[in-house]
Amino acid sequence: MPDTIILGAGAAGLMCALTAAKGGKQILVLEKSNKVGKKILMSGGGRCNFTNLNISAENFLSTNPHFCKGALTRYQQWDFIDLVERHGIEYEERKHGQLFCQHSAKDILSMLIQECESNGVVIETDIEIQSVSASDASFKLNCGQGRILRCNTLVVATGALSIPTLGGSSLGYDIALQFGHRLISRRAGLVPFTFTDQLKPLCENLSGIALNIEVSCRDQYFRENMLFTHRGMSGPAMLQISNYWQLGEVLHINLLPDINAYDLLKHGKQLGKQKLSSFLTQSLPKALVLELQTNWWPDYHDTLMAEIPDVLLKRVADNLNNWEVKPSGTEGYRTAEVTLGGVDTYDLSSKTMESKLQRGLYFIGEVLDVSGHLGGYNFQWAWSSGFSAGVAL
Repeated sequence: MPDTIILGAGAAGLMCALTAAKGGKQILVLEKSNKVGKKILMSGGGRCNFTNLNISAENFLSTNPHFCKGALTRYQQWDFIDLVERHGIEYEERKHGQLFCQHSAKDILSMLIQECESNGVVIETDIEIQSVSASDASFKLNCGQGRILRCNTLVVATGALSIPTLGGSSLGYDIALQFGHRLISRRAGLVPFTFTDQLKPLCENLSGIALNIEVSCRDQYFRENMLFTHRGMSGPAMLQISNYWQLGEVLHINLLPDINAYDLLKHGKQLGKQKLSSFLTQSLPKALVLELQTNWWPDYHDTLMAEIPDVLLKRVADNLNNWEVKPSGTEGYRTAEVTLGGVDTYDLSSKTMESKLQRGLYFIGEVLDVSGHLGGYNFQWAWSSGFSAGVAL
């Protein structure tokens, strides 16, 4: 009988496994998918944004904002970087302190598997857990087809609902509820927006065009690229703000974040004979300007700027610096990079990730009500929470 069974062979589960195994524990990892680490392999466009140089609790969302601090301090980004360097994996720093593999996300997964194998961790795939029960000092897992497994401690690292094709499921939540844990309301996070109003054809026409913007909602601001898609708006800026947006709310987009648009347009009016659309294409993509013209100044598309009333220029300028858009929704879990909400952390030890309600039961990674910003933060939470539980086992 293994000392510990870990449910889920993703980032958190593998980190927990190798850490506990180094401490002399017998570890069995059970993965429902046919391969381990699927989310690792697809992350960062196949390059795996495995951490960030600038990790702090402020980069994470949780109803218990202090919970993540202990784990993030116990196993820091520098610790994982050291592991990466010891394995000779080449990496690069991109903007905002994001670290990516230079070659492939396979390097990170291979490193984790190698660490697990060299410390005797057993990993099984295609395992579907039918039920979990607990007695005084052990857990019993029904894996179907008459197979029953037992262990002293059980770690839930099942991930969440995001991108179900990569193995996301509700199993971890079901186990949490079974043992009396509360769940914080869950929804898709780091996810593109969709539109059903007049913005839908605008986005369709601009699909593939990206530009640097500032977007805000609920006093949260992000300055990054926005990408128009066939379904709506995506790109880093929109993914970041999606963590804070609620259905029915308006997003405020500044298309010219470094410029006072009204001063710019007044200056253009003084320059002489040119149309507003021609003038704006010096600052914005031409296709975007033409779409905005159709929506914002359709009656003046052939009018020279000198002849456009100041009141209209002011209205256009206000829209450029504060474009109010109201998404109809998001693309949901199908493309969401994380699941917001999850297992309530108030009933867990922030030091060990162990349940306060069931001895020997641990929760780590995305199943918890801890979600990071875009940029390597969610992987760092996986490493940090996995390590904390692994040391405690």
